[in-house]
Amino acid sequence: MSQNETLFARAQRVIPGGVNSPVRAFRAVGGTPRFITRGEGAHIVDADGRRYIDYIGSWGPMILGHGHPAVVEAVQKAVLEGFSFGAPTEREVELAEEILALVPSCEQIRLVSSGTEATMSAIRLARGATQRSKFIKFEGCYHGHTDALLVKAGSGLATFGHPTSAGVPEATAQHTIVLEYNNVAQLEEAFALHGAELACVIVEPIAGNMNFVRASVPFMTRMRELCRQHGALLVLDEVMTGFRVGLRSAQGVYADLIPGFVPDISVFGKVIGGGMPLAAFGASREIMRHLAPLGGVYQAGTLSGNPVATACGLATLREIKKPGFFEALSTRTRRLVDGLKAVATENGVPFSADSEGGMFGFFLLGELPQNYTTVMTTDKERFNRFFHAMLDAGVYLAPALYEAGFVSAAHTDADIDATLEAARRALR
Repeated sequence: MSQNETLFARAQRVIPGGVNSPVRAFRAVGGTPRFITRGEGAHIVDADGRRYIDYIGSWGPMILGHGHPAVVEAVQKAVLEGFSFGAPTEREVELAEEILALVPSCEQIRLVSSGTEATMSAIRLARGATQRSKFIKFEGCYHGHTDALLVKAGSGLATFGHPTSAGVPEATAQHTIVLEYNNVAQLEEAFALHGAELACVIVEPIAGNMNFVRASVPFMTRMRELCRQHGALLVLDEVMTGFRVGLRSAQGVYADLIPGFVPDISVFGKVIGGGMPLAAFGASREIMRHLAPLGGVYQAGTLSGNPVATACGLATLREIKKPGFFEALSTRTRRLVDGLKAVATENGVPFSADSEGGMFGFFLLGELPQNYTTVMTTDKERFNRFFHAMLDAGVYLAPALYEAGFVSAAHTDADIDATLEAARRALR
């Protein structure tokens, strides 16, 4: 047995499914998950000593690559000062100031420890601020594993969603309305039916858990209009896209396309922690004043604003703010995406792909899908064969058809060339 197989067998005896997050188990693609021993720049090394070009990047945070010297130095210094205090630190303030300087829609921000915690708190805040209970989400968007968000579409707009996870009571899902992503007509009908009862709409501006699907400009424009018209809050889930698709995040991309566009509440994660457990949600002072200790919406966390995590995030943000960073990252990502499309065309394989900043996705479909239903028509078995061929060639893609990919500043032209050559062989 390989070391990976040995470790997986051990893990399954003591951890459910052998993993601490389901997608790591390789259930979607088959085979044995790779147990990673270290990361170096754009590469990771598994327990058998195999080296891979890494396009997962810890699912987004490693925008600088693994072991960036400035980040390592900041974390080492923070560790020597103390792991955790359960009391405020100056670094929390510094990180909040850095984030707010880049996000004009937010005047205040609250640091938490995970994206799930941040989205859960953002919805509670929206409900508290509006004194309403119902909210809209979209099929194919993942906002963490809190009960009210583990819900799929109901049978029609007059009904509500129903749980997608055991352990979630039907009653918990009764206030969640699930619509089709990029469907303006459904959105308008839902507001016509429930507008006065809606606390918020929560949406991923670029959905990264149905691979990579953008919200269309008409869809986002109408969503913003309807929320304003009916007094609901627009919650933009940028856990994945925040500071990953651009220095002003996805809301900056849409602000360039839609005059005056701003969300009411923004949720961030991944990049702002640089690989450490850290996330945040923010809004105007008027909305944030509802949050304890100022208002009646309660939220707390022992490790919120952890001094080591904030050091990691602060160092990461300061690096990505440097002139030319995102231009170079976007060019590198686009070169990968265009190269994959060209290789697929050479081999007569239906293929579409898209990217923004350092985030990308591809589909074994002739055209980019606009919603979850279309994403589900992708040839799953063909993808699985492609995934394993790439893995055997030393290219580590997401082990599931429905996950976006990530390029870091550490990826070189040689890494991209090696990836494209591996894809050429795999697609043959």
